[in-house]
Amino acid sequence: MSYGVTRTTLRSMTNIPPPAEELRILDHELRQLDARRAQLLARRSWLLGVIRSAEAPAPAWGPARASTHAPAQAPAIWPAPASQPRRPEATAPGVQNLLLVLGGVLLTVAAIAFTLVSWGHLGIAGRAAVLGAVTFAALAAPVPLLKRGLRSTAESVAGLGLVLTVLDAYALHEVALPEVDGTGYAAAATALLAVLWAAYGRSLGALRLPLPAAMATAQLPLLLWVVAVDAGHHTITAALLVTAAFDTVVALSVPVRSVRVVATVGAYGTGAWGLLAAGRLSWEATGPSAAARAAALLALAAAIALGAAWRAPDAQAAPGLSLTGGLITVAAAGGVLRSVLPDAWTVPGHLVCGIALLAVRGTWLPESVRRGLRWSSAGVQALAVAWALPLVTVVLVGPAGWAESVWSGAPSDARDAVTVSTPWPSNTETAPLVLAAVAAVLALTFRGGGPHRSVALSGALGLTWATVLVLPATLELPYAAGLLVPGAITAAALTAAAYSHHAHVTDEGPTRPTEPPNQTSAPTNTRPSPITLTALGLALLTSLHLVALSLAAEAATLAVLGSLTALFAAVAVWQKHEIRAVSAAASLAYATALACATGASLDWQPHHIALLVLVVPAAAALLAARLKDATPALAVEITGAVAALLAIDLAAMEPPVLALVLALCGVIAAGTAVRPDRRRLGYVAAALFVLATWVRLASWEVGSLEAYTLPVTVPALVVGFVRRRRAPETSSWTAYGPGLSVTLLPSLLAAWGDLDWLRPLLLGSAALLVTLVGARQRLQALLVLGGGTLALVALHELAPYIAQAMGAVPRWVPPALAGLLLLALGATYEQRLRDARRVREVLGRMH
Repeated sequence: MSYGVTRTTLRSMTNIPPPAEELRILDHELRQLDARRAQLLARRSWLLGVIRSAEAPAPAWGPARASTHAPAQAPAIWPAPASQPRRPEATAPGVQNLLLVLGGVLLTVAAIAFTLVSWGHLGIAGRAAVLGAVTFAALAAPVPLLKRGLRSTAESVAGLGLVLTVLDAYALHEVALPEVDGTGYAAAATALLAVLWAAYGRSLGALRLPLPAAMATAQLPLLLWVVAVDAGHHTITAALLVTAAFDTVVALSVPVRSVRVVATVGAYGTGAWGLLAAGRLSWEATGPSAAARAAALLALAAAIALGAAWRAPDAQAAPGLSLTGGLITVAAAGGVLRSVLPDAWTVPGHLVCGIALLAVRGTWLPESVRRGLRWSSAGVQALAVAWALPLVTVVLVGPAGWAESVWSGAPSDARDAVTVSTPWPSNTETAPLVLAAVAAVLALTFRGGGPHRSVALSGALGLTWATVLVLPATLELPYAAGLLVPGAITAAALTAAAYSHHAHVTDEGPTRPTEPPNQTSAPTNTRPSPITLTALGLALLTSLHLVALSLAAEAATLAVLGSLTALFAAVAVWQKHEIRAVSAAASLAYATALACATGASLDWQPHHIALLVLVVPAAAALLAARLKDATPALAVEITGAVAALLAIDLAAMEPPVLALVLALCGVIAAGTAVRPDRRRLGYVAAALFVLATWVRLASWEVGSLEAYTLPVTVPALVVGFVRRRRAPETSSWTAYGPGLSVTLLPSLLAAWGDLDWLRPLLLGSAALLVTLVGARQRLQALLVLGGGTLALVALHELAPYIAQAMGAVPRWVPPALAGLLLLALGATYEQRLRDARRVREVLGRMH
């Protein structure tokens, strides 16, 4: 090819775009083609519709038919493309099953109607032939259907056949055996049908309906039989439990899931029904024989539950079944004991049976069964403790009724001392044994350690405390013994709290007190152990109970309060750990109560007792100053403050004594404020001194306002003067402003309403003196407060004359003077601003 030809050819060729650009162009063209095709298809659909409507004949009674030759008027906008076909709302297998179920139901209804209605129109041969043929056909039809793979149809026909067998049994009874008892015949028929259906289902293994239907029918024969023979309640209950046992065996041994489900439901249903019936028989048993028969039924129920848990130890229901079995066992044995023991020993008898369940620990039983039995034992013990709690509550709270009749006389025995306002619960004489037994079980069970050892030992300690607490009232010991026992409990609990505080609490749990913490491990937390907190709480609770008991007699109250004060004080001095703060606070609280009781014993008036109570805040202030620990010191100070408030309340009705009490409280607060960490109490001391002064003045019937304000002003000015001497940079408003305001402002308000001349004269003189001192010392606060007060006092004195002069002046003069004043101010505004700046600068240079 020549050069010229090639050059000419290249000039006429089109440039080929890059692949990406070419692909974009192709996609754009394809989209346009698709859109065009959709439009054409829509147009075609519309045209076909127009043609069909034109070819359709018009109705005879309608308007004249339009000419088919006239051109059709096209719409302005073409219709949207046809939508996608709807998806079916039901699946094919679902439709199939629905049709089969409906067909089976209809055939069953027809068969029942034939048997009940049309049966009498046929002879015996005809009846037998019809039922036999239909039943045989319904039961045989599933065989070829299963061979062809029509399983669902076979299930429906088999269900019809099973219903027909029931109708056959009914027809047989109505025609051939009408004299046979209906209930007994039903028992035999259901047993036979269950066997036949099971055999039919086993022969046709592909069918899922016959076997569960046979299992459901097997629930009836035994129960119907015992009803037919007019058996008693025990026999009916036994039939229910035997049926439950049969269901349990089937549920645990048959591999077919549907059969297991039906058997499980039957086992729970008949078992629960039988258990409730056996429990009622045991509760209503009036003698050992009836109780033993009911116990045998309960034992059968327990055996079923425990057997199921044992055969299936890995199932989720195994612990629950073993728990239920343990509780049923306790109910069975306890029911027998209840029939031969007094009513008060019913709960202890059940408790012994519950504790006996702990013997399974370490046996060959599966762990799930042992765990369930342990939980059942714990449940029985918890119920026994709950039964004893009302007695503990009566003993603990009952003595509070002595508060309404203090020192009315000692009761005859300890039971009368605790039942002053609440009755004694009946049949609770054995409650101490119950509490002691559960406490012993807790202590022995967790003696070897474990993650819950501290909690269990705390529970054992609490139950032991409750046991000893209720003993005096239960045994009706003398009143003195009823006081000694709580006192001994308080001392023992405090001792236990003092000796149990060394337990180190780590992540693995508390260690023994004698074991030092591991130096290589993580640091331990030495917070109080649960045993310490429990013992301390029980000591405080018992001490309150003891105080309530002692209110019956005067000597007992004084002796108890004195002993508790000394006991808690000794523990606070002796121990150096966390319980020291609580012991010290409790000692001071009981000392306060002792002071009140002592004053009442001496027939003192309340305001005189207040002076005796003030000994406690004074002792608390001295003790807190010697304590190096912050927590005990704070507890002591809070208790002392509460005692001081009590003293103020006692003296409130006698103003002179109240003033003295407030002053003494101020002295105590001032002495405490000497400590560097309690400087803020100085404000409290000052407030108490001021209140004491005011109360004293009020008791003297002093009505002058300055008598109440000057006692505040003078100390405030002294404090401000001392502060400026130590810190010269302190502002005069901070140092002297509060003190001057307390007197000047109230006196100024009083002077404006005072018609006498003495108060304005004295107030003006004092304000003049303050202003002069402020001018000499160049103190802003003194200048402003003194000068302002002086100006207002002068204005108050000139006010009558101003009012008199204003009455003689014509009414046009004040507006004229106001206008002249405004003109003058406007003319010299700049000069006034300059003068104001100068005054502000001068005041600003003052301190």
